[in-house]
Amino acid sequence: MHHLTVTGSSRLSLWRHVREFAVPLSMIESATARRAVGDWAGACAAARVDVDLDLRSLGRTYGRELASQLRTDLRHLAPDLLRWHLPRIAPDGLLRPGLTVSLARYDLTGQAAGGTTCPERRHDRATVHLVVRTPPAWADAGQRISLALWDASRPGAGRGRHPHPRPGRRFRLDLHRHLWDARRAGDLRARSGADRTPGSTLELNVLQDRSCAVDRWADEARLLLRADGQADGAVAVRLGGRRRLVLDLGAGADGAGTPRLTAASGSRLPVLPDAATWVLPDLALLRAGLIDADRLHPLVAAALTPDRLPAAPPQTTDDRAGAHIVECRGARHRIGLVDGVLVPLDHDAAEIRREELLAALTGTPLPCLRVIDEVHRHPECLVDVRARLDHGDTAGALAVVEDLLGPGALLRGGALREELETAALRRVTHGLFRAGLVGHSPARGPKDRRPRDHRTHPRHAARP
Repeated sequence: MHHLTVTGSSRLSLWRHVREFAVPLSMIESATARRAVGDWAGACAAARVDVDLDLRSLGRTYGRELASQLRTDLRHLAPDLLRWHLPRIAPDGLLRPGLTVSLARYDLTGQAAGGTTCPERRHDRATVHLVVRTPPAWADAGQRISLALWDASRPGAGRGRHPHPRPGRRFRLDLHRHLWDARRAGDLRARSGADRTPGSTLELNVLQDRSCAVDRWADEARLLLRADGQADGAVAVRLGGRRRLVLDLGAGADGAGTPRLTAASGSRLPVLPDAATWVLPDLALLRAGLIDADRLHPLVAAALTPDRLPAAPPQTTDDRAGAHIVECRGARHRIGLVDGVLVPLDHDAAEIRREELLAALTGTPLPCLRVIDEVHRHPECLVDVRARLDHGDTAGALAVVEDLLGPGALLRGGALREELETAALRRVTHGLFRAGLVGHSPARGPKDRRPRDHRTHPRHAARP
């Protein structure tokens, strides 16, 4: 698999890469099973989501009503679905770092513990957000995310560890509950435009990018304005780092006017959420024939392809039982797993020991031994192992290694071992970040600098 970028037709290749590695099936199955029995905390743990909130403490601070609303939302939170839809960046499709995204908003009117008014704890028309946060790029090991509350009346609270604790205007999933709430997952078909033929009445003289969901902009803009308490007006549409459009809804948000699209600055206007700006990646992949519905998240597949028949479960075979053929000194020899270790099958133990001794004395080992050594140090599956580690699927990466080398293999020095060691060290850094022991990126040498696309504010975000 080649290194992916986000230019031209490679956008769909990027999202196909994301769908293959970012949210493994094992995570979806485990999180779904726990959510089905009401264990929302267990579902979050299965989806590598850290929970930074205490419902009992929140009930005392904000009252029982908010705590009850929050508990209901958490019970219906599908954390694996949330991870599926979170913003990502090129070139590897990792989660956009250093981001705080609002999932739900709860308005308060001076309530305190038990729902009574308390002057010391009054929050007049304050808003509390349930948010999901991604760590900064230097602490993103495992691609873990976290759930927390953000209080608009106390914007400085909880600022210590995260570089941007305030919910961003560009990424608002409180207006797109179908991207994380299992009760609303069926709305994805209508909200993504999958139930209608693409087309728009907007004047698009300034727009040429077909990955933009232009036919949905007017409806989504009305939802945005209504949520902000406005009957009509204009919204800003952000297309990349420096390109802005203004969408004017005309006579009102009731659809009576004709929307107008112009190229202008709209920094003071409400911003159309990113999820409403672009065509849903899964829909684009399906239309391009680059992915089967069976490879989508089950809730996404059910919404986008409601008439699809469930696929038969794949028949698995034990690949480890097979042997690999090697040309060895004019003969065809086999290497395979014996007692959990990859070994040559057509050489006796005495010959192997003799050849290993010769190799240690700078001799040339048997071709069978050379192949085994190369597989340990630079396996063909290294790209897939690296991708799984980058996306936090350590169990999946180790499974690939065990399938190739056997569960009893002792890794030798080389690229594979370096990848596994680096992943372990980065998990330590993430743990220090979570514990508040480091608040900024640790010192790095020139060779350790991450590319621009992996910074807290990458220049290029992954688009469908």
